[in-house]
Order: sequence, then structure tokens, then C-alpha cells
Amino acid sequence: MNCPACGAERPRGAAFCGSCGRPFGDYSIGSPSQVAPRLATAPSAAVTNRVAPAYAGFWLRFVAHLIDGLIVLFGAVVLALLILAIVGVKFFRTLGEAGKEPDAATTAAFIAILIGYIVVLVVGQWLDYAWMESSEKQATLGKLAVGIYVTDTEGRRISFGRASGRFFAKIISGLIPLWIGYIMAGFTEKKQALHDMIASCLVVKR
Repeated sequence: MNCPACGAERPRGAAFCGSCGRPFGDYSIGSPSQVAPRLATAPSAAVTNRVAPAYAGFWLRFVAHLIDGLIVLFGAVVLALLILAIVGVKFFRTLGEAGKEPDAATTAAFIAILIGYIVVLVVGQWLDYAWMESSEKQATLGKLAVGIYVTDTEGRRISFGRASGRFFAKIISGLIPLWIGYIMAGFTEKKQALHDMIASCLVVKR
């Protein structure tokens, strides 16, 4: 079956056309879960009058990013306090004592703790973002707070693998000077940041 507006091929389960953005008349748009067919197929005239999905703009996504960032910061502080409680204050005090060179074992232990801390933070963020964006909610807590969610280019729920790809593609977006990879969400046609394009995803309003 093809899109009645532009003739592009319609993937199975698609909520809207990935080419022109036209919602299909036999599906209900606006729910973050897998869209369900209506009981009766809408006439072609009704399909023509339906509007394209409302893409989430830069500032809405920026607020969601700030909320998620605060949540990550809270988790990072809790993890740091947990490490401090396990290792002990004396260990870190030894490292900071003026005029005293820490021994090789202490230095190695500190490096191991630091690497472990970073790994846990990165893995924790990856699992959280990928799991939530591939869940029925299709959104992180920040996105839920501002009323936006993630889909593929046809409006379908994304897999954990694609959500993971989108998360790690943010590294590429962040490497571009002046955060252009993220700012692209403010001026691209479908409000996609670079990592959205890499993962073939959209961020839309509920």
C-alpha cells in the first residue's frame, strides 16, 4: 500500500508517511504507543485533510535535555557518595595531602575507581535512555515532562537497538563545534538533530 498523498511506499504499521509526513487515515496519531487501526477505513478525502505530525522544536527538546541532565547529575552525585562511603574519606585525603607523593598502589586504585565511575555513568545513561525510548512511553523522563516522544521516520515505536544507536550518535553531534549537531533540530525540515538523522528517528509532540 502506498501513501495517497505522495505515492511513497507505506511500511507496515507506519503511522505517517516517512516521505511527506502525511498521517494515514486508518491510524490514530498522537499516542506514543503502537498506533491501532480504526474500525472503519477513512475515505481518501479525509486522508488529504489530515495534518502532518507536530515535530518537537529545538527549545522544547532543550528543556527536556536539561531535565534529563539534572536527573543524570543527581545519579552521578549519589554514585560518588556511594563510592566515598565504600572506599573511605581517608583514601582521598591521602591523595590530596600536600607534599606527599601517593604510592603506586594508591594511584592505581584511584585510576581504577575513576574509570569504573565513568563506565558506570555512561552505561547507566545508555541503558536508561535506550530502554525508556524503546518502551511503550517512547520517551525519557525529561521528554515525558514536556510532552514529546521518539519514533522512527514512519511514526512507529523504535527498537532498543535503534534507541542505543541514537544515544551513541549523540557523541558525533557533540563533537561538531558550537554544538551544531544538536542545534540542527531548530532549522531542519523535520526538526531532526544530527543523531536523529543518523538513527532515522523523529521527535514529535504528543
